[in-house]
Amino acid sequence: MSFSFQVEATNGAARAGRFFTSHGEVKTPVFMPVGTVASVKGLSQELLDQLGVEILLNNTYHLYLRPGVETVRQLGGVQKFMAWNKPILTDSGGFQVFSLSEMRKLTEDGVQFRSHIDGSLHFFSPETSLAAEIGLGANIVMAFDECTEFPADYERARKSMEMTARWAKRSKDYFEAHKREVPWFEEKTRQHGSEQSQALFGIVQGGMYPDLRRESAERTVEIGFPGHAIGGLSVGEPREKTWEMVSATIPLLPADKPRYVMGVGTPEEIVEYVRLGVDMMDCVMPTRAARHGLLFTSEGKLNIKNARFARDEGPIDPNCHCPVCARYSRAYLRHLYSSQEILAQVLNTVHNLSHYLDIMRRVRETIISGEFAGTRSAV
Repeated sequence: MSFSFQVEATNGAARAGRFFTSHGEVKTPVFMPVGTVASVKGLSQELLDQLGVEILLNNTYHLYLRPGVETVRQLGGVQKFMAWNKPILTDSGGFQVFSLSEMRKLTEDGVQFRSHIDGSLHFFSPETSLAAEIGLGANIVMAFDECTEFPADYERARKSMEMTARWAKRSKDYFEAHKREVPWFEEKTRQHGSEQSQALFGIVQGGMYPDLRRESAERTVEIGFPGHAIGGLSVGEPREKTWEMVSATIPLLPADKPRYVMGVGTPEEIVEYVRLGVDMMDCVMPTRAARHGLLFTSEGKLNIKNARFARDEGPIDPNCHCPVCARYSRAYLRHLYSSQEILAQVLNTVHNLSHYLDIMRRVRETIISGEFAGTRSAV
């Protein structure tokens, strides 16, 4: 089965649809939990199944360094490795590499960098990054891009955008030549008697300049990808700028292909990105915030560390039906966190992810029913 996408309903610019992969279908709009090292911190795959997670994001940079691409390949690909028989998207590693500003050297060929683990020297190019992603075997893989830092002046952003465009073409060329080397390709082909393949998405860059974003979108679409992402956001810019760049870019991306905004956002923000026509999002916020005691609710943010919850018998969110809210009190969760119990991080993460996933389910339902455009929030 080759990757495919279909839009089932629209309401304003918002879309409800689904895409199909060799490891199952995913309903959109979708929020993808981040499983950086083939693990969503603190949660088992059984829990992720129970929460209704349909697709995970893994990080190529981290898996390349440990346990290594060849190890994952020999074990049958990342799904088999982590016992997750649903779709996975891998990023290219570009964001992580470019965040190592003091440990990398950039050239037209690619990026030389030192591992944050042991300082060893490595090199990523469009070709080697795609080789790693193909070896890991995820269903959706991302082109290697240069993530422009913030702030960046116009000339710096322009050169970065042009580098990304050239690298996108190299990524596509390499992918087309090697895409049948997926670890699970032969097994799936034998099982289903039809072609099983990965999908390569292109990435739009351009810093915080709308005209560069537009040019990047046009050049990326021209190369020809089955899906498109907007990258280089949530790198320190004001939220208004993030919104402006997404708004400027979305209308230029094909309506018949999925649109993915990388690394966003708060519960309120993901609803508004759907309103613009975004289909896919990911962010570490729900899991990272949970580990620090910050919980998202229908009534706003809640800091479980606050002393006022010490004798509070109520759930985190009276409007939430997640397993944590159904069973545990705020007082108990505060006690766990104050006692530095690992269970505190697990339960907090379950709740926050449930909150994000429930938002996406409600948004999808209201798009299909035609009610979404008339609402201001689904949080």
